[in-house]
Amino acid sequence: MQVPALDERNSFAQRLFAPLPAHYDSLAEVLSFGQNRRWRRAMVDHLAPGRDKVVLDVAAGTAGISLQIADRTGARVVGLDLTREMLRYGLANVSAAGLDGRVTLLNGRAEQLPFADAAVDGLTFSYLLRYVADPQATLAELARVVRPGGTIASLEFLLPPAGFWRFWWRGYTRLVLPVAGLITGGRQWYQVGRFLGPSIAGHYRRYPLAWTVEAWRQAGIRDVSCAVMSLGGGLVMWGTRASD
Repeated sequence: MQVPALDERNSFAQRLFAPLPAHYDSLAEVLSFGQNRRWRRAMVDHLAPGRDKVVLDVAAGTAGISLQIADRTGARVVGLDLTREMLRYGLANVSAAGLDGRVTLLNGRAEQLPFADAAVDGLTFSYLLRYVADPQATLAELARVVRPGGTIASLEFLLPPAGFWRFWWRGYTRLVLPVAGLITGGRQWYQVGRFLGPSIAGHYRRYPLAWTVEAWRQAGIRDVSCAVMSLGGGLVMWGTRASD
């Protein structure tokens, strides 16, 4: 499948993630103190499709969430990601799990999904909105492909709302995370560590949590709820695709 032309943020995301997949899953757990796995599970908790259903997992990366969805819900899963290098490792993970027949991986952009309206029964996306030029338009595109009544759930990093925890979060993301990334993953993970904290803080300066909740509603998602995870380090959101 030919991926539509990439914008500046897409190209940046590709450059950032292309060198990472070999150690992505293990280092994501180490550098988050195991919280990444807990956050993923909390997001998937809000999906309830059965074996005749299809779930789209956007920003699927190495297919960790896609595999969990297939295992826990019985649904067929289509994982979509911008970075081919991540998907190659994802395909190996799918084969190792024996789920080739139930998990399919595609290369594509969240901003231009290669699916018809109301094509899937549920949708997840993870760590996505910081890498798109227009979060509101992207949310509308994600909602477009979900059938009315289907669940949409997401996982994102969050800037801790409490001043005390935000102080320690800034210290960890600005000082500890880059050095820990360098020691455990090399130069590429050092660059990720340096980028992550300022990227999260900058995103929430432009798009606070209240804006994000309203953007979901404007995209046609009702009953929007959110759960702040791990003292404000993560954010799980979910809602239901409204009828037009």
